Amino acid sequence: MTKEDKLIRKEFPVFENRNVIYLDNSATTQKPPCVLKAVTDYYEKNNANPLRGLYELSLAATDAYENARAAVAEFIHAPEPADIIFTRNATESLNLIAYSYGMHFLKEGDEIIISVMEHHSNMLPWQQVAKATGATLTYIEPDKDGCLPPERLEEKISEKTKLVSITQVSNVFGRENDIKAMAAIAHKYGAVFSCDGAQSVPHMKVDVQDLDVDFLSFSGHKMYAPMGIGVLYGKKDLLEKMPPFLCGGEMIEYVTLEGATYAELPHKFEAGTVNVGGAVGLEAAIKFVNRFGWDLIESRELDLTRRMMDGMKEIPHVHIIGSDKAEDHHGIVTFKIDGVHPHDVAAIFDSYHVAVRAGHHCAQPLHKFLGVMSTTRASLAFYNTEEDVDAFLKALSMIRSEMGYKD
Repeated sequence: MTKEDKLIRKEFPVFENRNVIYLDNSATTQKPPCVLKAVTDYYEKNNANPLRGLYELSLAATDAYENARAAVAEFIHAPEPADIIFTRNATESLNLIAYSYGMHFLKEGDEIIISVMEHHSNMLPWQQVAKATGATLTYIEPDKDGCLPPERLEEKISEKTKLVSITQVSNVFGRENDIKAMAAIAHKYGAVFSCDGAQSVPHMKVDVQDLDVDFLSFSGHKMYAPMGIGVLYGKKDLLEKMPPFLCGGEMIEYVTLEGATYAELPHKFEAGTVNVGGAVGLEAAIKFVNRFGWDLIESRELDLTRRMMDGMKEIPHVHIIGSDKAEDHHGIVTFKIDGVHPHDVAAIFDSYHVAVRAGHHCAQPLHKFLGVMSTTRASLAFYNTEEDVDAFLKALSMIRSEMGYKD
């Protein structure tokens, strides 16, 4: 383990407390003490219901919450903090778009375009919108190596298309889509563009103004923050005309027995008592990422991905899903093994203290498109090491023999 490895690993006590090679980072990441301390400090020193009280403790809670919002806006280069809506996770953010925008601004004869590779969170809400409104849901297909050329969208889109929603990085292929080009195509036809950033925001610099997306959704827990905090970025003109997703306390301006007027952005979309602790934890996670910097994070993850894929290519009966180039995977390596079910693969890995993910990864239509029912996925973070990868490869080389095959 290098000096740099040791410096980074010290930030994650789970690796000192448990014997685990953790390679399920696309599902959720481990949390550094600075994030946990920020959450604990908030609850120990500033805990109160924000936005409601005029006393000192409530004002401190409000400041903590709004400071976190400002940090998120700066992190993804949003024009202003009011463009940032706090949610529970990327799934809730995508549902907010579907129900507050899709259900109210789409109608029969309109078209929604998504890709076959979408996570269920960016597919099921649009299926519901299409059923409820009479809009048509159209799918574009990637190549078998995970490439989704912008021209594929250009071939399908028309004046009837009102919304396009595409993931920036596939949670199965790990491949980055050209979101900037796709957003430009959507806007050329007058359509709104929504981007699922759940797998991109934790691993690369994302600039919503440069991409010119209308919406961006992501989760905090995939980038070292606590579970239960997510983000929706939206362009102000769209958010202002959208009705609330949830109704109740704090998201109102004035209520009568006959109706209500709603609070200004962003509070219109944040009904009830908000997750200040989660927001504070997300701000701490952003500071943590910024401290190490994207150059280091991306280079480490690419080097580890290359080492993993090079080793896998030397093991018989192992087939990597998607591109054979490490730079196309962004730390996500999904694979299948001849004759061994992914659940057995994951169980054998666990016997070697290696944590990987098995199943359809909330992407069943993509697996059907690829002609496989399920797969195994190893996903890296910058705190992983060459030793982790080597342990993974050693266990991988034993799986077929553990199942009784004589290779």
